[in-house]
Parts: sequence; C-alpha cells; structure tokens
Amino acid sequence: MNNQLFDTTLSLRNENLQLTIQNEKLRQGSQSPSIYGGSDFSKISALEHKILSQQEELTELHKRRGENAQLLIDLNNKMQEKDKKIEVADKSLLENAKLITSLRAEIELYQRSNTELKALNQVLKDEHQALQLAFTHLEAKLRKVQDENREIIDRLKQYKSKDAEKMNEENENFVRKKNAKMQKELEDAAKDMRGLSPDSFSLNNVGPVLLCASVPTKPSLKFDAHESEISAVRWSPVDHVVATGGADRRVRLWDVSKGLPESKGMLVGCNQGVMSVDFDSNCTHIICASNDFASRVWTVADQRLRHTLTGHSGKVMAAKFLGESNKVVTGSHDRTLKIWDLRSKQCTQTNFVGSSCNDLVTSDGAGTTIISGHFDKTIRFWDMRNEGSTNRIEVNGRVTSLDLSRDAKYLLSCVRDDTLRVLDLRMNQIVGTFGHDGFKVGCDWSRAVFSSEGQYVAVGSVDGSIFIWEVATQKVQQILRDNHSSPVTAVAWHPYGNLLASVDRSRRTVVWSE
Repeated sequence: MNNQLFDTTLSLRNENLQLTIQNEKLRQGSQSPSIYGGSDFSKISALEHKILSQQEELTELHKRRGENAQLLIDLNNKMQEKDKKIEVADKSLLENAKLITSLRAEIELYQRSNTELKALNQVLKDEHQALQLAFTHLEAKLRKVQDENREIIDRLKQYKSKDAEKMNEENENFVRKKNAKMQKELEDAAKDMRGLSPDSFSLNNVGPVLLCASVPTKPSLKFDAHESEISAVRWSPVDHVVATGGADRRVRLWDVSKGLPESKGMLVGCNQGVMSVDFDSNCTHIICASNDFASRVWTVADQRLRHTLTGHSGKVMAAKFLGESNKVVTGSHDRTLKIWDLRSKQCTQTNFVGSSCNDLVTSDGAGTTIISGHFDKTIRFWDMRNEGSTNRIEVNGRVTSLDLSRDAKYLLSCVRDDTLRVLDLRMNQIVGTFGHDGFKVGCDWSRAVFSSEGQYVAVGSVDGSIFIWEVATQKVQQILRDNHSSPVTAVAWHPYGNLLASVDRSRRTVVWSE
C-alpha cells in the first residue's frame, strides 16, 4: 500500500510540474491579453484551480504518508514484541516438553512399581491365607491339647486325692501306733513310780518344762534356684514347698520334702525382677511384687496367671493377702499403699504414705490394720477403715522389712543401722534391739523373720552369714556361715517346723535344719 502511495505521489508531482510550466506560459501570454482571447484566460483559471486542488491533494498525501510511516514504525515495534513473546513461548514449550518427558518416565516407573506391588500383595494374600489355614489347624490342635491337659489335670487331682487319703490313713496309723506306744510307756512309767513316795522329791528340784523350737545348725539342701540374684523367699503354709523370686522375672516353687530340691513349677508373667512373694492362708494363690510397677496373682494348683494389678507409678516392693485370698495390699516406691479387690479386679483404696514403702504386714485376720516400713526411718500404722495413719514410730535407719509373731503381739523390723528392733504392739513401743559386730544389713530389702513359735529371730548379713538371736535374752544363738558367697537378701522360717530357708544375690538357696 505504501508503494502505491509513493507511485501516485510521483505521478502527481510530474503532472504538477507540467501544469506549472503551462501555467507559467499562460501568465506570460496573459500579459498581452490582446494576444490571447478570453477563452484562454478561462483555461488558465481552470488550470490554476486544478493546480491548487492538486497541491491540496499532494499535501493530504504527504500527511497520509507520514501517518503511514508512523503506523509502520508502530507495527514494527509490535512485531518485535510479538517476536519476543514467541521466543519466550518457544522456550516454555521446550521446558514443558522436557517436563512432559520426565513425567511420562515417572508415570511409567510408578506403573511398574504398581504392578510389582500388586504381585507382592497377591503373594502376601496367598501367604496370609496359608497362615490362616495353619492357624486354624493349630488352634484346633491347641483346643485338643487343652482338653487333654484338663483331663490329665483331673486325673492328677484324683491321683493326688487318693494319695492324700492314703497319706492320711498312714498318718492316722502312725499317730495311733505312736499313741499306743506312748500309752504303754506311760503305763510302764507308772509301774516304775509305784515304789516312790511323794515326799522323795519336791518341785524345787524340778525346773519348768519348756517346749522350745530348736535352732537350725547345718545346711540340708543347697541349690541354685534362679539364673541371677534372688530377692524373695517364702514357705508354703501347708507343706514343704518353698517359693523364691528373683531378678530373672520368675517365681519358682521347690519341693524339699524328699531331701532334694524338686521343681514344682515356674510362674511367669513379670517384666522385671520379683521383690516379694506371699501365699494366702489356704495355699491356693500366690502373689508377687515386681519392679515393673505391678503385682501378679497365680493359682498354685494349675500355676496360671489370674490377675495383674497395675496402678503404681514406681517399683512395687511388697504385696500381701489381706486375711482372704480375694483382697490384697501392695506397697510401692511411689509412696502409696493400695488395696485391691480381686473379684472386681479394681483398686478400692489408695493411701498416700509420704515415703517409699519397703515392706508391710497385716496385724489382724480381717486385714483392717496394716503396718508399713519406710525409707524415711518410720514405721506407720494404718486402719483401712480410715484413710489416715493411726500411729507412727521412728527408728534410727531405713526400714528394710517387717514381720509379725504368730500371736500378732510383736513386730520385728530390720533397720539399715545394722540392727533388728522388736516392738510390743500392745504397748506400742520398742522392747528389744538385736545387733552384733559382724552383722551388716546388705540392701534396702533385706528380710528378717520370727521363728515359728516366736522364740528366735533370723536375718542375713552382707558377708553371707545368717544371724539367729534368742528373743528372751537378746543374745546371738547361732551364726550360720560358709554356705553363701554373697550378701543374703532374705530368710524364711517354716511356719510349722524348724526349717530355715535363705537366699542370696548370687542365685544360691540354702535350706537349714537341726
């Protein structure tokens, strides 16, 4: 279009030049009007008018040319901007193409992974189905074995019942023979006394007859009861079975009636070391306190775990039955005593005692009065019908253990000042202190005990010795040595005999007899 305007401008310029020349000639001729006629003058006027219109048109064309030139510049600028945008778009397209390529590769990788996962999932489903079938088979087998086990236990109970009946018959026969022999001896003695007059002797020459329990003097059994340190020992109240608990997280039962340690079972379920064990009065249940903040109850007959008592926030150091097998009291490092009802499997009462509890006992058959020994050198008395402490007695060291005499009149405490203290519960005061130069308390849970009749007290020392004092004279009656190579942690006197069991920190258990 610009070229056409340029050509038109050139042609108009040439025409304008010719008209200018003609106009000039006509002017020269107009100076002699006589030469030219009137018609020529009109032609000149027409030509001038035409020249004027041509000049106006030329001016308009120049103006339009300038506008077109400006328009051309604007179009060139816009074209450059468009070129830049096209270049940016090309770069973006190139980057998008690369991204699309990488995404396609990633999609392909994910598709392969998905295929592999589907295959693996199918394999796992097949394995799960196979395991489910195996589990069903094993479960059926387990039920069958449990049924057989129950049958065997029932038969074993029948055999034991028969054995018990036979044993009772033998005991009755033995007692009958013994009574007959004693009756005969009494008759013979009466015959021998017939020749003596009442005046031939006086009561001043005959001292009072005392029925005293004898003191153990020698080891009758020595064996390793656990894999590591032993912390607790307790005799069964009905037979010659001793229970031990140790750091290997187990409670073991040992029958020592035949002169050899025969394992009667192993109670498992604890997650840390066992600190104390206790039987109920009928020997149907056994309880242990553990460092895993819990206590556990098993039935003795089938050795099955029946209850796990959780709720303490510290190590449980002592657990005892409260008069019956359905109530339990526990003492812990978290400075609380808790009462548990095993029928509802709940904690029925919590007492905040103010100090870590190392041991506790119940002073009556109903379990309403509890005595606890603590780290703060205090023995506290609790009436479970009230939440507060009824009394407290301070000693000169941390209390490691407590034990009651059979008549529940005297309380024995082991103290870290290397002494034993006997308290008269009727007067609520200390009536005896037992000590010796060679006696040293080995740990914060050393257990001291009364003898079966309450005439002696026994405790283990840090050098592996066992000290026995007579309560009446407060003198050392016997020191049992050379059978423990590490500190003795606990001792237990048989409730109806003269057997004494002791355990130490090197897994050794010793049963002492006369």
